[in-house]
Amino acid sequence: MQNIKKEDIKQEVFDLYDDYAHNRLSRRDFMDKLSAYAVGGVTVGALMGFLMPDYKGRIQVKPDNPDITSGYINYNSPKGGGTIKGLLSMPKDNKKRLGGIVVVHENRGLNPYIEDVGRRAALAGFISLAPDALTPLGGYPGNDDEGRTMQSKRDRNEMLEDFIAGFDFLKKHELCNGKVGVVGFCFGGWISNMMAVRLPDIAAAVPYYGGQPPADQVPAIKAPLQLHYAELDTRVNEGWPAYEQALKENGKEYTAYMYPKVNHGFHNDTTPRYDEAAAQLAWSRTIDFFNKKLL
Repeated sequence: MQNIKKEDIKQEVFDLYDDYAHNRLSRRDFMDKLSAYAVGGVTVGALMGFLMPDYKGRIQVKPDNPDITSGYINYNSPKGGGTIKGLLSMPKDNKKRLGGIVVVHENRGLNPYIEDVGRRAALAGFISLAPDALTPLGGYPGNDDEGRTMQSKRDRNEMLEDFIAGFDFLKKHELCNGKVGVVGFCFGGWISNMMAVRLPDIAAAVPYYGGQPPADQVPAIKAPLQLHYAELDTRVNEGWPAYEQALKENGKEYTAYMYPKVNHGFHNDTTPRYDEAAAQLAWSRTIDFFNKKLL
């Protein structure tokens, strides 16, 4: 692969990738538009390869980490997709009851990055459940392009029911202390916001660059919120002022962080949109928040 550096990539390229990753551009249209930026000996193929997720060598907490126990389980989602598969992770040899965290994937199913986030939560001292909303369609297919296509075939409100059922499963788990929060990314950020709307007993919600609920649904929120946004993510950020106004008008507990000069997806360390400083700061804030609200 040609040697491409992140700092040499124009912002318009990341914006194109965002459109492609959210099904606003077909693969053909994405490649056609990308060709305008294939200059100086850099091919479209090289740009594509640079932008696509790279899961090899990017895992921070490996499945066989000696400090955690992590494995797949199935739970029932009667109002959603039926039987749902999820990755359940917790500290190794744990004997005490822990706070629970539902980890919600992006718009492509339970990929290796989200599984890793679930294990990171376990390493931080929580019991986590990372469901796969693609389970009714056969599960995450092994690559994000197919995963996005599959997830677009499911109704997002039905998928919301799957994650609510995951919350119920985790809350009743024998090793959970009954305090359960949610963290989600992109599509999962919207799910996190909507779980806060739907669940009066959810203990905390942490949406990362997620779509906002309608203002008239904000009064139903009981949980404290910690929200993470990327300054360059103009698409998602358009909805934030109205959401913040509704949160203020209804006296809701929230803290919002806007990370300067970073893109949507900055926490995902498998793509070039990743920003290490912002991601580490956001995750440390997330864990501190959960330590206060779930323990």
